[in-house]
Amino acid sequence: MKPTEILSEEHRVIEQVLDCLEKMAQNCMADGQLDKTSAEQALDFFRNFADRCHHGKEETHLFPAMEAKGFSRDGGPTGVMFHEHDQGRAHVQGMADAVEEAAAGKSKAVTQFITHARGYVDLLRGHIEKEDHCLFTMANQTLTAADQQKLLDAFENVEHEHMGLGTHEKFLAIAEELADRFGVARAVDSRSTCGCSHGTCGN
Repeated sequence: MKPTEILSEEHRVIEQVLDCLEKMAQNCMADGQLDKTSAEQALDFFRNFADRCHHGKEETHLFPAMEAKGFSRDGGPTGVMFHEHDQGRAHVQGMADAVEEAAAGKSKAVTQFITHARGYVDLLRGHIEKEDHCLFTMANQTLTAADQQKLLDAFENVEHEHMGLGTHEKFLAIAEELADRFGVARAVDSRSTCGCSHGTCGN
């Protein structure tokens, strides 16, 4: 498996939780009150699985590997991705800041949560499209087999050393719990989606 295939598989799980967040925002608008438990689970997932783990692999390993092959961060494709990651973090923080009061039905906070939720969903969907169909193709055309193996080893280190054994599975379980709660289709093989070269975390 190539490193970009691991990242693409993770994208499917992230999209699953984005679909849940979209429904959460719709319910919040209809009810005038936020489902606090679901919101906190989604934010935990986005901060840790999507950002700390997935974006961490890209920012710390994939993007520098591409830049070492001549891709420019200043105005180049990796620079755009870095910028969109930062935009996503701002939306997640905006949602987090509104959770308590939105759960209490305060209209300003409800509006804030919905605005940032919709902004995050739109941003991440477009971001994933760019990576899956443009950036990852560039990476695969440029990186050698040795480069690819180095990235696989680095990704495994992120899972085992930085995130900790079992963390990936924890967030896959959250993704599935949210999907079941909001009637969203589960990502294909999401239980086996893993950022290590073995195909299952912990091996």
